[in-house]
Amino acid sequence: MAIRRSAAKQHGLPSVVQLRLAPTPAQADALAVAVRVCNQAATYISCLAWQQRTFAVLELHRLAYHSARATVAGLGAQAAVRAIARVAGAYANRRATRKRAHVFRPSGAIPYDARLVSWNRDARIVSLWTPTGRVHVSYAGREQDLKALDTLPMGEADLICRRGVWLLQVTLTLPTRRTREPVNGFLAVDQGVANLAVTSDGAVLPGPALSGTIDGNGHVRSLRERRYRQRRRLQKKGTPAARRVLRRLSGRERRMMTDVNHQISKFVVREAERTGRGIALEDLQGIRSRVRAHRLQRRTLHSWAFAQQIEFTRYKAARAAIAFTLVDPAYTSQACPECGWTSRANRPARGHFACTRCGLAGHADHIAARNIAQRGVAGWAAVNQPHATGLPSARRDRESKPPASVRGS
Repeated sequence: MAIRRSAAKQHGLPSVVQLRLAPTPAQADALAVAVRVCNQAATYISCLAWQQRTFAVLELHRLAYHSARATVAGLGAQAAVRAIARVAGAYANRRATRKRAHVFRPSGAIPYDARLVSWNRDARIVSLWTPTGRVHVSYAGREQDLKALDTLPMGEADLICRRGVWLLQVTLTLPTRRTREPVNGFLAVDQGVANLAVTSDGAVLPGPALSGTIDGNGHVRSLRERRYRQRRRLQKKGTPAARRVLRRLSGRERRMMTDVNHQISKFVVREAERTGRGIALEDLQGIRSRVRAHRLQRRTLHSWAFAQQIEFTRYKAARAAIAFTLVDPAYTSQACPECGWTSRANRPARGHFACTRCGLAGHADHIAARNIAQRGVAGWAAVNQPHATGLPSARRDRESKPPASVRGS
């Protein structure tokens, strides 16, 4: 979903609520036409941008606006503007699309801004633009989401048709809360494949600390392996019945892992808030290119949702005004948190740590989490150290930076 970053900077943190639409058959047909037309326009503009090597919004608008409206029947003025911004964002955010022209799925989600959507909150009706005219559709959602929709500033919305169900995902802007100082240090989390998450307190997640049907890390791995074997078997069979089963199973594993990551991040944030600590995680960006793994282990490593767990923890910590930091992951499982001695010999086995200098022993992932907690304290102190101006260094650097108009001149 495209989030209005300017609104997020002015008011606070972005959040997304999902509403379920209840269109009549005629309204559903009109929404389907809108989705098809907007995606057709985005694909046309994308091919034009690729041919002309023009990816900036302003230049792309000058290049493609009039031709897109003349080529794609039913495309409105503001819908064309949103399609241009969508194409520019796709090329800016996805490096792979620079290798070829990006093609938008005919049924993909399309963005609606304030000029394309209007709300009647009292009647729970939303007015949406379509090529055949405005449609007024009733909507429903969770009580807390409807309350947030009534009280918080709104940004863009994405219109999605998922298995015949029309959904509207709306961006809201939460009020900013001042981050509390981590007076009791940091609660750290070591992420891995054998153990999804191990905290510096020694809690292994998922596990007894979490409620739900997932018993533990071994249960998660067995479920993922079973789904993989099932998909491979059905894809090899290739019959119509097998394809129907694949469609029914699609997204089930992803939803399971998303739920597990939500549970882990919620537990970590709640524990940090209860104990007055911040949260420290490893900066695992680029781990796929850095880590060398056996070919039989690459599928497991490359399909693990490290980034999702980090992002879930980050935004939940921001909502609770808890300090959050990412630290360098180098040698966290080989360094001793007591004496600081770092050696590969400290790891005699995958899950065991034994310092060859001071004799400290324990579970390797727990030791790594303790090292992450120490690096979190050091990193936070370095970023927020006082200055003669009376401002922390991070805030001082931010406020001393000239405006974008001055920097660009």
